[in-house]
Amino acid sequence: MNAHQRPDMICMHYDRPDTLSLNLLIAVKRAAPSIPITMLTMQHSEDLAVWAFRSGVWDYLVLPLVQSERNRYLSALRELCHLRSDTGTSNQKRLLTRTVDLPESVRLTADHQKQQPLRDAIQYIELHYKEHIEQKELAERCGMTPFRFSRVFKQTYGIGFLEFIQRKRMEKAEDLLNNSEMPITSIAYAVGFLDPSYFARAFKQHFGCCPSEYRRGEPNPPPPSRSLVLRESRPAQSL
Repeated sequence: MNAHQRPDMICMHYDRPDTLSLNLLIAVKRAAPSIPITMLTMQHSEDLAVWAFRSGVWDYLVLPLVQSERNRYLSALRELCHLRSDTGTSNQKRLLTRTVDLPESVRLTADHQKQQPLRDAIQYIELHYKEHIEQKELAERCGMTPFRFSRVFKQTYGIGFLEFIQRKRMEKAEDLLNNSEMPITSIAYAVGFLDPSYFARAFKQHFGCCPSEYRRGEPNPPPPSRSLVLRESRPAQSL
């Protein structure tokens, strides 16, 4: 299959999933690891959904679809197709956004309530993670002093905001490696790194392998300690 014939999405429909049909999904994913898979099923369980996402499924849909879920999926699929067909320069590349409303059971939890004061900062990071972001600017958006913002952020997420941004960049880079044909150098620029070699080092510290090995699906060793990532995330040119 050449590049012009490669599908943007593989959809696998299940009435009642069984061992044979689920093993087929794994075989398809192994044969075409860069092509996302949507699993549609009429028989749903929490265990099945967890299995699906652990197997690398891009989206998991329970049939019949309600209208809001159908609209969400089609919107995400259109954006994915546009991303994968984009052949412009790296400056024209944009990342896939899959923002969805949280379920009521999550919105009412204590953890979610604890995150509310930082909501504006997180939303800003989502939109500007590839740019240099000052702690003072985020603190002002949340109506806090820089000291209090730093303390609340660490208490809420368990990491500082610089490492949070670094992880966000790694997450976006992983998505591009899996769902686009962008060169690795272009991916580095697209997620906010000014130096592709520094991006490669930061990626290896985060995932335990370099970007090219990750894209090829090669096995990787356990990643080093997170303290290395923190030290690497401090230079101004990377943030």
